[in-house]
Amino acid sequence: MTLKIENRQARKLWLNSHGLAQTPTGALDLLSVIKNLGFVQIDTIRNVTRAHHHILWSRNQNYREPMLGDLYAKDRLLFEHFTHDASILPMEFYPMWRRQFKRMEKRLNKSNYYKDGQRSDIRENVMARITEEGPLSTHAFDTKITGTKKMWARPPHKLALDHMWYSGGLATSHRENFKKFYDLTERVVPEDIYAQNHSDMDQINWLCSAAIDRLGFASIGEIQRFWDAADMKEVKSWAARSSQELMDVEIQNADGSWIEALAPADMAERLEALSAVTSRLRIINPFDPAIRDRIRLLRLFGFDYKIEIFVPAAKRKWGYYVYPILEGERFVGRIEIKADRKAGYLRVEKLWQEPGVKWNDSRKEKLDAELFRFAKLIGVKDVIWAEAAQNQKSS
Repeated sequence: MTLKIENRQARKLWLNSHGLAQTPTGALDLLSVIKNLGFVQIDTIRNVTRAHHHILWSRNQNYREPMLGDLYAKDRLLFEHFTHDASILPMEFYPMWRRQFKRMEKRLNKSNYYKDGQRSDIRENVMARITEEGPLSTHAFDTKITGTKKMWARPPHKLALDHMWYSGGLATSHRENFKKFYDLTERVVPEDIYAQNHSDMDQINWLCSAAIDRLGFASIGEIQRFWDAADMKEVKSWAARSSQELMDVEIQNADGSWIEALAPADMAERLEALSAVTSRLRIINPFDPAIRDRIRLLRLFGFDYKIEIFVPAAKRKWGYYVYPILEGERFVGRIEIKADRKAGYLRVEKLWQEPGVKWNDSRKEKLDAELFRFAKLIGVKDVIWAEAAQNQKSS
């Protein structure tokens, strides 16, 4: 019999699976947080703090920005590579990521954009310098773009560094002010991990099992997109040969409709063991893994969201960098915030409440408390409300 999971229970399961069900306090085990998530997307934009810092802070608010860099630059417990986007992954996953290096290399070799990045003279020079000098950033090289400069054009050395990074010959050793430094992979990845080799089938099995374990329930497409390190045919084949470890479920959407999905075979036990979702109000990063799949977010929570950083200002419905607001098992609003670290404050530009949500005194107090906790993360003390935002809060 197919297990049916009602919407509220599905939301509860989703938030538990993504580390957002519990109050984000207590002793911090940062590596465990990242392992449980699978990966953490990294992003250059520092609106308040960069996405990766915010994502980790959302799971435990004792987290502070320098901690992540220490974990992979000093302790070598993490590595950087590309899932659906640039991400940090636990180092112990590295042996299961070798197929991704090969997939990316094949993709880049077919790309005309990376043609200069495959030039042997440039690659040999880059590798020779890094071998002799140690970790180098792109600023250590000075090749120039030839011909017409196009919008996304990159100098040959940058294309070579990227190509060798994507294909696994180079790895990120550390970052300085978010600037990436490249080193030989065998000098970054611990020897015992670097020496491990698994069959391609074993890697696919691990990737798919790890994905469904973290998703809780998912379609074949959602399993494939979790790591984006296997194609749809490979995921379908895995599901067929793993039928004993999977079960069919039906998930109720926010609108009352039902969809079919796959889940781990112990789903009934997982549902019984779910912890209650904290009532704390949370400001969620736009790149948080819990909301990354906007279609799934809309289906499960009835929350229609997209980030508008690439939308021209005049066409934005909300704002440049607008954060969803989560309270309990539902999204209750959106907020646009900016930080001025030098001046020492967060500034709330705008606040929107979701339809049917009233901003009573209790909710306003929760939001104020979360804003001050968010400010503490980046070391500022004050929270300032723009007049328009204050009016929205009071309405």
